[in-house]
Amino acid sequence: MLMNLLLGLGTMVLCLLLQTMLVIAAFNYYNRHADQVNDPSFRSSVRVVGGVMILLVLGNLAQVAFWALLFQWLGEFGNFSDAFYHSGVNFSTLGYGDFVMSEQHRLLGPLESINGVLMIGVTSAALMTAFQDAMRKTLSARRE
Repeated sequence: MLMNLLLGLGTMVLCLLLQTMLVIAAFNYYNRHADQVNDPSFRSSVRVVGGVMILLVLGNLAQVAFWALLFQWLGEFGNFSDAFYHSGVNFSTLGYGDFVMSEQHRLLGPLESINGVLMIGVTSAALMTAFQDAMRKTLSARRE
């Protein structure tokens, strides 16, 4: 159990580092497209916020892949696609239960779910920050 806890926490730290880099990349993307956000067109703001969303979702999918690689490395799944699917179900807390890990590594499932809740929360907060800022700037540009 201790080894699973250490593997899970280590993977969570890697996911946090990746999430941090993707949030920085998303905000850099947002700032590079500030001219479009300052435009009175909602369409241009939605495009920029959509780009932010895509970067952040790609980050979440990369984290799902990290967990899937761990599951495959531990021998829980014979192929990456099953490991990725199971990981996505865990990360999103969907919990279908159609694929179940062995007793030896089952603690990793809840750890990934906790990680997913936290990282999807970070994604939501970053996206909402960009969305609110874009709408504020777009509405301000419309008043001018």
